[in-house]
Amino acid sequence: MENLQRRVLAARIIAVAADAVQLGLMPLFAGGAPTGFDAVLDVAVGAAMVALLGWHWAFLPAFAFELLPGVDLAPAWTIAVFLVTRRMGQSGSSPPSVSTEPPLLPPSTSSRRR
Repeated sequence: MENLQRRVLAARIIAVAADAVQLGLMPLFAGGAPTGFDAVLDVAVGAAMVALLGWHWAFLPAFAFELLPGVDLAPAWTIAVFLVTRRMGQSGSSPPSVSTEPPLLPPSTSSRRR
């Protein structure tokens, strides 16, 4: 459990730091400026999120928003990570489990063929 809390904390720190770098260095990421560093940062953050937390659908729109000029200044990584980890890493709770078993159906009440 402590390992999960550390991964959640690391993911949150990375997301906040990445969004802070993009806001703090806004002139480097402005339209018309070279976007190589911005793209490398977003790919690295996305890979780190998947490595730390596993795949989640919230990472896909965050990555897409980071590719759009102007919209990439919103804290998309921070929002996505807090959405994914909102119930992870809390003491006494565990990540939601996904059942792989199909639901059991009640016996049929229709009349039997004779």
